[in-house]
Formats: sequence, C-alpha cells, structure tokens
Amino acid sequence: MDRQQLAAELKKIFPAERVLTGELERKVYSYDSSFYARFHSFVPDAVVLPRATGEVSAVMRLALKHGLPVVPRGAGSGETCGCLAVRGGIVLDLSSWDTIEEIDAANMQVFARPGVVHYNLNESLAGYGLFFPPDPGSTRMCTIGGMVANNSSGLRAVKYGATEQYVLGLEVVLPDGRVIQTGGVNCRAVKNVSGLNLTKLFVGSEGVLGVITRVRLRVWPRPVARGIAMAVFADLEEAPATVLDVYRSGILPSGIEILDSSAIRAVNMYNPAINLPEAEAILLFEVDGNPAGVEWEGRKIAEIAGKRAVSVEWTTDRERMADLWRGRSVTAVAAARLRPDGSRIFAGEDISVPFSKVTEALRRIKELGREHGVAVVNYGHIGDGNIHTAPVINLESREEVEQANRLVDAIHRLAIEMGGSTTGEHGVGAVRNQYALDEHGEAANVMRKLKQALDPGNIMNPGKLLPPEGGSGND
Repeated sequence: MDRQQLAAELKKIFPAERVLTGELERKVYSYDSSFYARFHSFVPDAVVLPRATGEVSAVMRLALKHGLPVVPRGAGSGETCGCLAVRGGIVLDLSSWDTIEEIDAANMQVFARPGVVHYNLNESLAGYGLFFPPDPGSTRMCTIGGMVANNSSGLRAVKYGATEQYVLGLEVVLPDGRVIQTGGVNCRAVKNVSGLNLTKLFVGSEGVLGVITRVRLRVWPRPVARGIAMAVFADLEEAPATVLDVYRSGILPSGIEILDSSAIRAVNMYNPAINLPEAEAILLFEVDGNPAGVEWEGRKIAEIAGKRAVSVEWTTDRERMADLWRGRSVTAVAAARLRPDGSRIFAGEDISVPFSKVTEALRRIKELGREHGVAVVNYGHIGDGNIHTAPVINLESREEVEQANRLVDAIHRLAIEMGGSTTGEHGVGAVRNQYALDEHGEAANVMRKLKQALDPGNIMNPGKLLPPEGGSGND
C-alpha cells in the first residue's frame, strides 16, 4: 500500500485533521531524546491521533491486513527510540487522548486515558488528598501510557517502587484489533489474584504486545510533611556506606540521590548561585510522612550521615528544600557545561547495578570515560542502584561520536558483568535489545515466543525490546 492509499484508508477511520501525512508532519515524529535517533532517520508513513478505543481497534485491523508496523507514542520524551517507526508504518500519537475519566477516591484508584501527563494527574489527585507515587524527572511532559509501557520509576522509587506496583488493570487493543480488559472486566478491587496476571505482562512491554488505551491506577494518601537532608563526602566510598547505615537503622527514605564530583562541578558551572560544596560526592535524602515522623527520621539520618560525611544539613523549610533539591534537578542539563563545545547525549544513561557495587560502578565508569576519551557526568538514584551517566561530546566530531558509541557499549556490558541491568527505568527500545540475550539468557527467547503468540504478524512496534534474530544488532 502506497502512502496515498494509506492516507485514504486512515481518513475513513479518523477526521482528516487527525491524519498526518505531510513530509514535515511525519518528520516531527522521527525522533525522541535518544542519541541513536540523531544519526538515523525513522520517518513514519503516517501519523494518527486516536481519541477512542474503536479508532485504535480499526487501525490495528487495517495494519494487520496490510502488514504495516504500528508504533504507539506518548510524549516522545523517551531515550531509546522506543516510540520511533524504525521500520516505517503508522505512529499512534496518544498524547492528545488525555482524559482523566474518573477519580474513585473511595476505592483509592483513578481511571485515565494514555495521554494524561503525570504532573496533571497528580494535580487533579491533590484535591482528594491522594497522589500517584512514581515520580520521573520528566513529570511535566511524560504521559501515563508511556509510564506504564516503560514501567517508569524515578526519584522516589526507593520507598514507592515503580509504576507496575500501581497498575490495577488495563484496556489493551491487541494486534488483531480485539480489545481486552486486564485485571477484571468490571473490577474495582485493589486485590485480585484471579487468572494469569496479564496486567503485569503488558506493563513494561514497550508497545510490542498491544496498545494501552485505558489505565486503572491505584493511588495513595498524599504525605502531609516532607524534609531533606544533604550530606557532603570527601570520599566517594563513604556515600554508599552511609546509605546502608541508614537502611540498617530501620529508616526507608522516599528518595536518595547521589551527585559525584563530576556532577557537582557541572551544576556549579551551569548555575554558580546553586554553589554546591566541592566534594567527591553529595547525597540527598528525602523523607515524607507525618510531621513528627519526618522530623525524627530526618534528624536520625543527619546523625548517621554525620559519622562519615564532612558536613550534613537537615531541613523541613520549603524554600530551603527547594534550594537543596535544585542542584539535583538541573544535573541532566548541566552536564554539557563540562566543555564549551559539548552536548550531553542520552545513551547508556540509566544502568542499574547491585547496591553493593555502586561505588565500584561509578569508579569504573570514570575509568571507561578516560579510556575512550569521553567526559562523563555521574549521578542518579543511589538508593536502588540506578546510575545515570551523562557522556558529553562534540556532536560535530565523527571521531567523538564513535568514541561515545564504544563507551556506551562498554557501560552496558559493565552493568551486565556486575550482575545488574542495562536499564533501570528508561527501557530497552531499539538501542538495548542487542544485549537481551546476554542479560536474560533463555528467558529472552521465551519473551520472543510470547510476542509471536500475540503478534504473529510482528506489526506491533517491531525491532524493539526483544532480542533481534541472530542475537545482535537492531533487528
């Protein structure tokens, strides 16, 4: 089917203004935040903007009939080419389908369409004294559908976990156009162990099994108090040791973030007014709950950290908390300041390692950076071993691009070598599936068979997540 015929068929399903086939319109959908997308062209044949389950179902039937790939897309803020049409076909832009259908406060759950933005959801829940705990750094742009598809987590995963722990049920359109409800057709219970757990199968599936069109989420009471402790360390090894000391005391902070010396330097160059202390590492501990409990936990953390840190500060003052958190919040964009001609690239950026190996991983990433001639900024969610690496290069230099690619491969392989994962929260997409067999072994082939059972025509987001045929490269 040529592009003109495809457009005509799609306009039988959608109003013309929700079918995008112009060259410029399609190019807008040819990228995400990933380094890989910068050097490859992934222009879809058409883009549609569904706002009803029936529309998605009709698109899937059309695509299956003609063997066309279908790629679900949210805000496009991903970093692994997960929402890009690497084999052409139809992109389903779900970002404008942003209805919060119901907040069922009595049963502590919410029903939402996939385009609802994370921040907007929590703003709506706040009036009920509730919140959706996973907290990605891209809260003001990432969508709930994208969070479910990638099993997002973020800054507060230490205490609250990842998205999968809050998904009670899903409406999913399968590759053949059938619509299913997981978690029970009319269920509003928060506990349900009936049948195979299909909900968990689709959470984190990155669009390779079906299109998520409705989400039922469990929500929690909003904490009434919060505090932050900042600990500064002259020795990097003392930072993870302090985190372990805090855990052993029986305290579980809502978040624990680390900035190493490279991140501290980048932040201070980006905004000197932040004025982070020069050190080998800084830890930020956030605690939340009731006021008395927050105060006790915060002071206890300060006491524990003081045994290893050169300085510690604890506060519950909102303005001061914002000041302390500001350095961490700008780190991702500040990284590029390490060099005047540098750009921070999103590649190899979210490996996960066992907590006991965080220090070794940070040291070895620095060594790998020197070995490959690439500056690297390190920071991340130390409380669960999720390390963010930010390589900084001159994008106009072919040599530096090649050096960065070699470095990124080495970082991914380091994570597997250390008993970790190539991704802690950003997903696999088309840039990490080459490591699937090394990371998962025979289980990766079982994943592939599940995909074949649900999508024998291989039209759902092909070339993503699963190990490519032959075991390497981007299939």
